[in-house]
Amino acid sequence: MIRYILGTDHLSLAQRKHPKITARILSLPKDEMAITLITVEEQIRGRFAEIRRHQSGPNCVVAYQQLRQTIDSLLGVNVLDFDSAAEAIDQTLKSQKLKIGTQDRRIAAIALANHCKVITRNLSDFGQIPGLQIENWA
Repeated sequence: MIRYILGTDHLSLAQRKHPKITARILSLPKDEMAITLITVEEQIRGRFAEIRRHQSGPNCVVAYQQLRQTIDSLLGVNVLDFDSAAEAIDQTLKSQKLKIGTQDRRIAAIALANHCKVITRNLSDFGQIPGLQIENWA
């Protein structure tokens, strides 16, 4: 059963082999941890932006290598969807006029819909969400 959702910042740190985060992830059963489809979108969108910035030459090659590394790192990771339950929660959160970005709000909605704790360094934004459990492993 999924208990923890890695926020985008913690996933990025894990991909860069952050020692504390890597140790914590390895200490947990794989079926207790997930990321959200929103985090997948953010990561892939960032890689596509890099590719657009570097249309040719060595930087273009590096941008495509980074896209491949990102895809490889996401294979086999549990991914929670932005489903109708999350959408309903997201709309409720949106109506509360919280000062939080859309992507973070949607990650929070997925976490609330699945009764999971969000693992993030962004405590100020995620801390605004009523009932959301958050933790910083960094």
